[in-house]
Amino acid sequence: MNVDRTIRTLDEFTIQSLRQFPQATGELSSLLRDIGLAAKRVNVEVNKAGLVDILGDHGTMNVQGEEVKKLDIFANNQFVGVLQRGISCAGIASEELDDFVAFDDDISKNSKYVCLFDPLDGSGNIDVNVSIGTIFAIYRRVSDRGTLATREDFLQKGRNQVAAGYMVYGSSTMMVYATRRGVNGFTLDPSIGEFCLSHPNIKCPERGKFYSVNHGNFFQYPEDVRKYINTCQNKTKETGGPYTQRYIGSMVADVHRNLIKGGIFMYPGTTDKPKGKLRLLYESNPFAFIVEVAGGKATDGNIPILDIIPTELHQRTPLFIGSKGMMQDLEECMADAQKEMV
Repeated sequence: MNVDRTIRTLDEFTIQSLRQFPQATGELSSLLRDIGLAAKRVNVEVNKAGLVDILGDHGTMNVQGEEVKKLDIFANNQFVGVLQRGISCAGIASEELDDFVAFDDDISKNSKYVCLFDPLDGSGNIDVNVSIGTIFAIYRRVSDRGTLATREDFLQKGRNQVAAGYMVYGSSTMMVYATRRGVNGFTLDPSIGEFCLSHPNIKCPERGKFYSVNHGNFFQYPEDVRKYINTCQNKTKETGGPYTQRYIGSMVADVHRNLIKGGIFMYPGTTDKPKGKLRLLYESNPFAFIVEVAGGKATDGNIPILDIIPTELHQRTPLFIGSKGMMQDLEECMADAQKEMV
């Protein structure tokens, strides 16, 4: 067996991919490299957050009514700044900003992509040194090039994504991104300061042993969701259970584990928040795109996440995402429970 021992950096990988399509302009590759640069800057601060005055609360609330952490602000500023100074992005939307930002210089107005991101997912775990991450989605703009980006460029359904990805700032720092051609993971090598291909052509296993859900909200979940959670805890020939619960409270870490090892992640609506908590544009859509390209599945409990037509930038949605076999079990269980309630 021939073993490929060639180490390819993110730049080398994107350039190599670009050479396979002579008609490509290279804008997407440039945009992905810019995102990687911003992530490296955030990673440096994440790794020393306990040593400088960047840890803890900022003292303000974001548009979601959530307490903002100092590192949230730093991460948001890094991604906005790098993308604005680049040549491949017409505008951005961020979970931390009230509205989208259209870049008004001539180069940006002629760019064909917009980027949406959650600059620091799981930031509530910063103070206790738990893995956190960044999530991003890239769309081809629908407005005319040469003009300012518009709201319609950002309010596209998830299936229109050109690429999506995330970073995990953990025991090692990883960048995983998907295009329609596949999902690849890159691990940051601190000795050279580059993301290097470590997980080529990621495929989500058909089934896994993990289920991720906040059990503290169990009695606020709909009856059909509670029924499925109970099946996860019981041994059945059909599902291969019981499963092991793993819930970190940092979506990037939970979904990353399930993508690699197989599993299901659930963030249902509750009686208090029937629309759920996760943001469609900044969290659910990017992960749904990544997991579907890898062979998994993602829904809001009724329809595929990627088919939801957004109506507002900070729209929320329930999310069920993971291995295809486990998602099918979920859908069958929920359908049976709903029949029983009729």
